[in-house]
Amino acid sequence: MLARAATRAPTLMARRGFHSTRAQLASPYHYPEGPRSNLPFNPLTKWFAVRYWAFMATGFGLPFGLAVWQTKKNQV
Repeated sequence: MLARAATRAPTLMARRGFHSTRAQLASPYHYPEGPRSNLPFNPLTKWFAVRYWAFMATGFGLPFGLAVWQTKKNQV
């Protein structure tokens, strides 16, 4: 049983590499509008980095701030 599985494994691996349709490589993008057109924000603006890092700092710091607040609230 183990020998049969060992001989079948390479054929399954070789068979997985083929696809029934060829890749459509007319454009390097997967959508016709081009890069960054599917984002709900514009990363090319001047203030994007400031807004991005403010959002990340808020998301990272909020649990710690809430934990400190809950700890201080119970002590009073």
